[in-house]
Amino acid sequence: MSRNPNAAETADAWDAVVRFDDVSMRYGREPETLRDLSFSLPQGSFHFVTGPSGAGKTSLLKLIYLAAQPSKGLLHLFGQDVAQTPAEVRPFLRRRIGVVFQEFRLLDHLSAFDNAAVPLRIAGRKPDSYRQDVAELLAWVGLKDRMHALPPTLAGGEKQRLAIARAVVGRPDILLADEPTGNVDHEMGLRILRLFLELNRLGTTVLIATHDQDLVARSGMPVLHLEEGRLTHMGPVSPGVRP
Repeated sequence: MSRNPNAAETADAWDAVVRFDDVSMRYGREPETLRDLSFSLPQGSFHFVTGPSGAGKTSLLKLIYLAAQPSKGLLHLFGQDVAQTPAEVRPFLRRRIGVVFQEFRLLDHLSAFDNAAVPLRIAGRKPDSYRQDVAELLAWVGLKDRMHALPPTLAGGEKQRLAIARAVVGRPDILLADEPTGNVDHEMGLRILRLFLELNRLGTTVLIATHDQDLVARSGMPVLHLEEGRLTHMGPVSPGVRP
């Protein structure tokens, strides 16, 4: 299969933090969800993944955070061939990636504060070293008065914002977000975008899957556009590309 003609414009293949070489993916015996994807993402880049429902946006993110494996092709993450990476090394790769899931995946027995602090606790940091940072971040996403609330008592938009706080609190090398503004109002969506842009400014590679046309337009960032599992456009938003 030929490479995506725009791939060379995004990063030198060997310097990329994410590199797909003719990657396809399927679930079981189902038809391929992703087909022959080739692209590279350099450290510090910011892209949106766009496309209609069922185009493969969530599946693309799953491959990057190692929740799924390619059915063919090569996937490199932080310069390592994922297929050749020992199982015991993969958790360390995942710790370098922050993920905002559509289904939130919060721990119901922990407070909002403790949910947001999970990545820092896993990294071995002591509570005194991060208490103020976590509190400030929760205030930034509008949860200042909900820090001690348990997830079952939070509304959908509050859970969304908590999931975002948890994903960014450790300043990951890569941030993946799946429809991060789907449950928040317009003003909070723009606030979250500013948070992502600031994290990107500090060096994090950001990849956001979204249907939010306004979010894409306001950011001015390039897109990876999927249609039926194929990468049909990579670069600035063109008139024919719609989230």
